[in-house]
Amino acid sequence: MSLPIEELTPRQIVSELNRYIVGQDNAKRAVAVALRNRYRRLKLPASERDDILPKNILMIGPTGVGKTEIARRLAQLARAPFIKVEATKFTEVGYVGRDVESMIRDLAASSVRLVEREKMEEVWPEAERRAIERIVEMIDEEIQRIEPDDEPDASEDEDGTPFFTGFRHEDLVKRAERRSRIERELLEDLHDDRILEIYVEESSNPFFQVFTPGGMEEMGIDTNQLASPFPSKHVARKITVREARESLIDDEARKMIDKASIQREAITRAEQTGIIFLDELDKVAGKSGGSGPDVSREGVQRDLLPIIEGSTVATKFGPCRTDHILFIAAGAFHISKPSDLIPELQGRLPIRVQLDSLNESDFRRILFEPKNALTRQYTRLLEMEGVQISFTSDALDTIARYATEVNSKTENIGARRLHTIMERLLEDVLFEAPEIDRKEIRYTAATVEQRLGKLVHDVTSSNVVL
Repeated sequence: MSLPIEELTPRQIVSELNRYIVGQDNAKRAVAVALRNRYRRLKLPASERDDILPKNILMIGPTGVGKTEIARRLAQLARAPFIKVEATKFTEVGYVGRDVESMIRDLAASSVRLVEREKMEEVWPEAERRAIERIVEMIDEEIQRIEPDDEPDASEDEDGTPFFTGFRHEDLVKRAERRSRIERELLEDLHDDRILEIYVEESSNPFFQVFTPGGMEEMGIDTNQLASPFPSKHVARKITVREARESLIDDEARKMIDKASIQREAITRAEQTGIIFLDELDKVAGKSGGSGPDVSREGVQRDLLPIIEGSTVATKFGPCRTDHILFIAAGAFHISKPSDLIPELQGRLPIRVQLDSLNESDFRRILFEPKNALTRQYTRLLEMEGVQISFTSDALDTIARYATEVNSKTENIGARRLHTIMERLLEDVLFEAPEIDRKEIRYTAATVEQRLGKLVHDVTSSNVVL
């Protein structure tokens, strides 16, 4: 099976990550090498692959500096199954809560969704053609009910009972021409607002909580993936042709894909290319006192050991081996240190990278350099209301300086401080955009100072508002 690992060099991977993340070169290099090593491993003979294990990564750095974003963008780049979990969600076996194996079950489910989406995209053109045919059929039947013009031929048998012999040839030609015309009109969106009655599958598969040997799990039975004891029923809905087209294309695409093969491929994809980002690892690093809310800290670490080292976890899609899943752990480690982790877990995270705190220069770059820069996001959002906003260079300097100042006075939350400041700066225009007459707004350093200066310099207000 061909696995979707991009044939990118480490330098190209770092270049792709630079489109979204400012700085943190050491972390980018580490994950780029880890991704490339997967490609190198898959080029080896099958008999040698099992001996090459991934070198898991521990990212150390304060909040808001890009740890999660690096892992998430890496997974998107490799088109790999990816989940983000917090170590604080797990409890030691014997306590009520999520057990660590649930992350593998979540990864398997994520992989199934990923593979299913890819398979549906492959059959999308044919599914669209079939959906159009179904809509043409429904519109034609509706026209026939209103304006019947094709009468079937009928004959009589020996005892005089009439029986159907089919449409006359000229009627069949007329019907084919009419359906061809309807199809052309559909492709030209002339019937988008027409109301159709279609039957859609409505599954009664409620999510419910069950107690498993490892704790309490939220469990749902997906009728698209497995045979379910909960019967599905078809209900009639009256919707527009525009909505019906999307629903029927999705329905036809699901009929054309093989669910069993999807599950097999998804498990293989999760085993060979899956990435799990384990955040807040520092919160379970402290020594347990034996009572109170932290009683299971070391227990969580011990439970993580076999998962990260390599084991087999039963999922509803089949058993999933964790030997070659890449684990990227992260934590601020303000209070605890990586050395506070139990030695066995430290050994399973051999690659350590330190992420730097963000300074004023980094904040300024974050405001406009990345593909999804904050200023670009707000500009595009307000364009939908017909409002054009722009920022001068000195305005960006002032916003970056204020973000640095507030982080130094209060809790340092990294780049997330920019979200707070930008929301406060644009609060009025975001609220009044549909009604204001002034459709072009330019933000300068003076504007930013007027809106935020007093708030930033007032330490008490900064603690509460910013």
